[in-house]
Amino acid sequence: MKDIFLADTHLLDPRDNRYRLLLDFLDQQRGQLRSLVMLGDIFEFWLGYKHTVFSAYLPLLECLRRLREAGAELVFVEGNHDFHLGPYFSETLGCRILPDGGALERDGRRIFIAHGDLVNPHDTGYLLLRRFLRHRWTRRLMMLIPPDTAWRIALWASHKSSRKNGGRDHHRLPREDLLNYARQRFAEGYDTVITGHFHVPMLHRENGHTLIALGGWSKGPSYAVLEENVFTLYPV
Repeated sequence: MKDIFLADTHLLDPRDNRYRLLLDFLDQQRGQLRSLVMLGDIFEFWLGYKHTVFSAYLPLLECLRRLREAGAELVFVEGNHDFHLGPYFSETLGCRILPDGGALERDGRRIFIAHGDLVNPHDTGYLLLRRFLRHRWTRRLMMLIPPDTAWRIALWASHKSSRKNGGRDHHRLPREDLLNYARQRFAEGYDTVITGHFHVPMLHRENGHTLIALGGWSKGPSYAVLEENVFTLYPV
């Protein structure tokens, strides 16, 4: 059995190639997974209403349900596009939710998983916005927005962000920030750190420790596998 780690698929429309790629990939893993660990921004937008899910995400949610029934543990680190996951993930899917990342124990390894948006402690503007958006009172206000309205806002924001940033392929890996972040976790006793967020894959080993940055899915599948106590990052 193996563990798969992935992030930043930014799903929006089931007709998109990236969406179909992920569904096909996950269906191929059914019955072979000990756990599927999702490190945020799996959805382009998610807001966890109590009795409602967005129809565009039903194919993925059903795929995750089948993986869970086949014995895979589901773990979700909330990203900057998908937070306040809500009861569907925690209750219906039985998913372990880590809002700010946290620890995993696998084969004697201590693994710290995080989305990656907290890597730069000096990005005070983003950190303040993040704190505001994740506050319990903000969540309560968000729940007052009708789901159809929230979805229309999400589509508008996604389109605007994509135009501003020139698409999802243009990302920079803050290597030194990542290494500093990982070394802090290593000093706390973790031997492996895995993040997403930057869409650029990297595998770095030093002094018996491992840092993995997961790639995005705009150009095809990108993920890490832990199997027989060895990490492999794809594409290699």
